[in-house]
Amino acid sequence: MATATAPAPARRRRSANAARSARKIGLGLLGILGMLATWQLIPTLGIVSPQYLPYATDTLANLFGEMRDLEFWRNVGRTLSLWGTGLAIATVAAIVLGTLVGLSRFLRKATHTTVEFLRPIPSVALIPVAILIFGLQPQAGLVIIVYATFWQVFVQVLYGVADIDTVARDTARSYGLSKVSQFRSLIFPTSLPYLMTGLRLGAAVALILTITAELVIGIPGIGSQITNALTVGDWLTVYTYVLVAGLLGLIVNLVFRFIERHALSWHQSVRGEEVL
Repeated sequence: MATATAPAPARRRRSANAARSARKIGLGLLGILGMLATWQLIPTLGIVSPQYLPYATDTLANLFGEMRDLEFWRNVGRTLSLWGTGLAIATVAAIVLGTLVGLSRFLRKATHTTVEFLRPIPSVALIPVAILIFGLQPQAGLVIIVYATFWQVFVQVLYGVADIDTVARDTARSYGLSKVSQFRSLIFPTSLPYLMTGLRLGAAVALILTITAELVIGIPGIGSQITNALTVGDWLTVYTYVLVAGLLGLIVNLVFRFIERHALSWHQSVRGEEVL
């Protein structure tokens, strides 16, 4: 009897999870439709002139037209390439430094003031310095992307490594575990949830700063297309590429949430979400 009825709770859980997923997707689509409807109504009702806020239908039609142009995909690729490079550099540097500082009480205290001084500095304030050093080149944008993204990941890794339970650390030492074994069995699992949060936040920040750099510095990509369209008063193209930037942000967030949920499927935070 037990064997025959055992799969039933599992089926119910799968059914409940599927229903929750469908509900989330449905609510998300409803929100998008509501936003598009509101956008369409604003110029229709004359709240804002269609000259400065094109209809949502016109913007979407223009977007589909742009998507048939190879240059559109080149610009998307340039933006994603710069974003990915900056995110990768910042992540590697943040993981290495965050782990080293987090494992040492002395280093945490010695660097606390410096970190709290540097972290709040707006990355856009570094644009003149970056231009002065690298000129109007992608490297200038890379500086501000790496700077902003680094702190998002570094702080999370620092807190994650420092959050290791003292009893667990002492137990690992008493059993004579090597440094590598301690890192694999204790440090990494403890800090991984913090790291995934930092990566998700850092990915969003990196995309924002990538488009900002393209807007201000003139680096080829989505941001520069917005600037070019704005210069000639082509508002329809401006809103089209703003919409593209928003879609990229949504995709990046969904991808990193997917990675986070699968990387932390064993963690109580994710398991708790599935139970609720």
